[in-house]
Amino acid sequence: MPLFPLQVVLLPGAELPLHIFEERYKEMIREVLRDRVEFGVILASEKGIVNTGCTARVEKVLREYPDGRSDILTIGRRRFELLGVNDERAFLRGSVEFFDDDDASPTQPEVLQRAVDGYNQWRELSSENPLTAGEAKDPQLSFRLAQSIQDLGVRQTLLALRSEAARLRQLAEFFPAHLAKQRHIQHVKQVAPRNGHSTLVPPIA
Repeated sequence: MPLFPLQVVLLPGAELPLHIFEERYKEMIREVLRDRVEFGVILASEKGIVNTGCTARVEKVLREYPDGRSDILTIGRRRFELLGVNDERAFLRGSVEFFDDDDASPTQPEVLQRAVDGYNQWRELSSENPLTAGEAKDPQLSFRLAQSIQDLGVRQTLLALRSEAARLRQLAEFFPAHLAKQRHIQHVKQVAPRNGHSTLVPPIA
């Protein structure tokens, strides 16, 4: 399978817009579109690439440029483990094994509620709409809740977990600390122009 190492952790169901400009990835995406196949998005770091990723399907070609560059919209689909890498071509290819959850243990109602409440409070802080009743019935709700998380370590941990209950426990623990941090950042932004006080600092003459 073609591989696209990025400083991104793609989750199932998440959208990922990409600007394709390197020659090797122009070639890769041309083949992906021609053959109507998925490609693997895998996290790249200073230490190399991780061994768990998510496939991406091209949903739409948003724009094509005269020099071969393109803007595409992809969506995450299937999780996989990387078994081996082939670098004989310009872009990496990998032998992969797809996986899904192997632990169907139900999520404790209080854990589910904490995860959803934390997500909704974060959305409120960002002036965005809360989770709808229909969205809350998603069998892989955890991935929907995690789409807005920017922390790559957290996203990668969730991607690799093979239990919906375990992922929701992680989120129930993550959101309170995340919310406290975001509220502190917002508070600092509000008081910084006022030198930490409730009134504006008078201009220097």
